[in-house]
Amino acid sequence: MPRLVEREFDVIVIGAGAAGENAADRVVQGGLTAVLVEAELVGGECSYWACMPSKALLRPGTALHGAQAVPGASEAVTGTLDAAAVLKRRDSFTSQWQDTSQVEWVEDAGIELIRGRARISGERSVKVSGLDGDDYALTARHAVVLANGSTPNRPPVDGLGEVEYWGTREATSAKEVPGRLGVLGGGVAGTELAQAFARLGSTVTLVARSGLLRNFPAEAAQLVAAGLRADGVELRLDTKTRSVHRNSDGSLTLTLDGGDTVTVDKLLVSTGRHPALEGLGLENVGLTAADGKPLAIRTDSTGLVAEAAGNDDGPWLYAVGDAAGKVLLTHQGKYEARATGAAIAVRAKGELHGEPEPWSRFAHTADEHAIPNVVFTDPELANVGRSLEQARKDGYNASSVELPIEVAGSSLHARNYEGWAQLVVDEDRKVLLGATFAGPDVAELLHAATIAVVGEVPLDRLWHAVPSYPTISEVWLRLLEKYGL
Repeated sequence: MPRLVEREFDVIVIGAGAAGENAADRVVQGGLTAVLVEAELVGGECSYWACMPSKALLRPGTALHGAQAVPGASEAVTGTLDAAAVLKRRDSFTSQWQDTSQVEWVEDAGIELIRGRARISGERSVKVSGLDGDDYALTARHAVVLANGSTPNRPPVDGLGEVEYWGTREATSAKEVPGRLGVLGGGVAGTELAQAFARLGSTVTLVARSGLLRNFPAEAAQLVAAGLRADGVELRLDTKTRSVHRNSDGSLTLTLDGGDTVTVDKLLVSTGRHPALEGLGLENVGLTAADGKPLAIRTDSTGLVAEAAGNDDGPWLYAVGDAAGKVLLTHQGKYEARATGAAIAVRAKGELHGEPEPWSRFAHTADEHAIPNVVFTDPELANVGRSLEQARKDGYNASSVELPIEVAGSSLHARNYEGWAQLVVDEDRKVLLGATFAGPDVAELLHAATIAVVGEVPLDRLWHAVPSYPTISEVWLRLLEKYGL
């Protein structure tokens, strides 16, 4: 018989990924007690199956290509990627899928850890089926925080449920490089992993129902598409996959619109993710899914969950990161978690009532205005804030200025450097609403743009931020000059 262990904490955090760790750390820094409940590895998706291993797979190919694009260095490059060495380096970034160091950090931060599966049983109440065989009945004095991440979508493809295929977890933890890889999905993860495996030696076919990276400006996405094609990736865009079946030799055959077929050794399905809210017991606090739709929640600027039982009278249920469903990016989830943890701590002291002021340390204001995002392909794609279309849809009197990245710094950086940049401007206030950069190594341009958007730096002041010569950042000056400054 399992033993029932009853415990009480100030804050219970469900999920010990990056967002959960940050939420727990902030409430402990605020003088409260906290427990993390985690059924898998402490550190979560980003540490073991997403951000870190995927970038570790991508970086060697980018470094090699970078050397090949610089005369003098290219003559010294005589080999190709060593796939085994790349996979070994990837393994080191996941700590061999062991979470010992993460657990030590949790303990050193003064946070307790319970390994198990959590389910909300009522207001401020959580039941945990412990991996140690015990059951836990946990009570939160102040708050429960949902930080349990997201789960992959499965597209409606006939036969997909009857075959074995890779999700991003299986791809980023692969022990060998398949000869032929099919990728379903033209979003960030599918695009990155298609290029990573192509450079490791796979023959890759990417199939997407719509265009590649369709949430980014077309000019930027086209540069990434050209980079993938240069690596031998076959792009089947605006193409629907009708079915998939397993062949006698273990390979898989995809049937596409029009009857075309593609046969692969492994299939990666990367068609988006949704908050992992099923099975959490949210129905016990009045949160249920609409007919025929997946369960979704709404949160305010502190992460407080709307319509949860008791939340109006005494705030207690919060959500951060992917679980909140606003922005499925690790860095933004950590940002939300820090603000939410700080808000919980001050509410526990009676020092915060209602919603905080925008841009305070308790509010997720950047979620509405300045979400930075990088696609770590080669060339890279980086953007922050609103696109021109989004800005106009949101009611701004917006304009844009764009141009190729053709400055001294880019010509020095690589032979035949190709890049593109765009600024989106609020014409009424003369401040930036967004920025996009595409090209080799443009990710390092992004934080300057993020600061400009968050700080609402007037363009006539931004013009005085002189870029060092000769760097790729000189594109900032060219953009502002084209705008008319």
